[in-house]
This record gives sequence, structure tokens and C-alpha cells, in this order.
Amino acid sequence: MAIDIVVHLKLTSFLLYIAKIMRRVDAECLLGYIMAFNIGNQAPDFTLPNAHPSMGAPEINLGDVMGDRGAIVVFSCLHCPYVVGNIGRIEGLAQRAGENGLGFVAINSNAANPDYASDSAQRTTEACERGVPYPFLIDTDQSVSKAWGAERTPEFYLLDGNGSLVYRGRYDDSPTNPQMATTSDMMDALDQYLAGESVQNPQTDSIGCSVKWIF
Repeated sequence: MAIDIVVHLKLTSFLLYIAKIMRRVDAECLLGYIMAFNIGNQAPDFTLPNAHPSMGAPEINLGDVMGDRGAIVVFSCLHCPYVVGNIGRIEGLAQRAGENGLGFVAINSNAANPDYASDSAQRTTEACERGVPYPFLIDTDQSVSKAWGAERTPEFYLLDGNGSLVYRGRYDDSPTNPQMATTSDMMDALDQYLAGESVQNPQTDSIGCSVKWIF
């Protein structure tokens, strides 16, 4: 009996050690993804299903999104309060992009996680049917979110006409309440880019809910 207890304790310790290593490996892999797509880099391509029944094709790739002057890609979801608080600003940004020759698309980073049914592909389609004014893609295995280094929802990416990253980060510093915002990071970057100027603050820390990784 005593030997069995010792063996059990050793096995438990070994399994805990392996679990710790795996968590570290996951973190290191994620860090590698996050560091891989930096300002000036070419955006990773993608082809993803489109949950919007009336805007865009059933599948959309990055080339489809790109306008003559570039594109804005937003990694998003449905349930996050930071996304909900940003909806009006995101819709305004989509309109501004379209008026200035840029494509616009949202990508649901959380739809692949079965623990978040509120972010499922079906719920995304239902949200689009209520009037989302841009294509809303489903990152079916989260590979695109990882390749782009998305950390939170919402997270904004501005690409130039060649598909190179010009800005990434937050919309402003108060995603849940626009009246409390003291910065306008995304719009400043867009204004500077459209004016042919260098973006003065090309990367900011996104503010939002963490992407719900499935690993």
C-alpha cells in the first residue's frame, strides 16, 4: 500500500510537471505568433467563411478585402463588452474606409471555441442579419488570429495598398464609453496615412477581452 501511494505521488508530480511545460510551450508559441507580424510586414493571407448572408461572397480572402488604398481588418467577436461599446465607432470606421478606397472586414476570433456559444458562427450570422454593414468572417481554427498576432477583441489593423501593416492596436483608450476617450489612435493613424504622412504612433496596446484560444 505504501509503495502504491509513493508511485501515485510520483506519477502525479510528473504529470503536473508535464502540464506546466505544455502551458509554457503554448505561451511561447503564442508569443512567437504575436511577434511575427510587425509594422511594415506583409499581412498574412487568409481565406475564411463569411457569416454575413448579404455582404460579400461565402468565402473571402485578403485579396477580396483589399481596396485600392489598402484595408482595415478588425479581430472581433460578439459578447465582449469592449466590442459592444465600440460598435458605433467600428461601423463609422467601416464607412470611412469605404469612402476612401479601403476595404473593411471583421474576423470573429472566438467562434471556434465551443465554450463561447454566444460567439458561434450561427450567432454571428444572426448579428449580421440585424444590420452589420461589413463582412464578418469566421476564423474556424484560430490560425488567422494567431498568424496576425491578435491578442484581444477588438483589435484593429490598417494595411496600405501593398498589404503592408501601417497600424495595429486599439481604436482609442476608452472602448466602452466614447465620451471618456482621450485618444483617437486608429483615426489618427488613418488620417495620417490618407494624407500621405508617416503614422506617428503605429502600434498601441489593444484594449479588450482576450481572444478565447482553443489551442
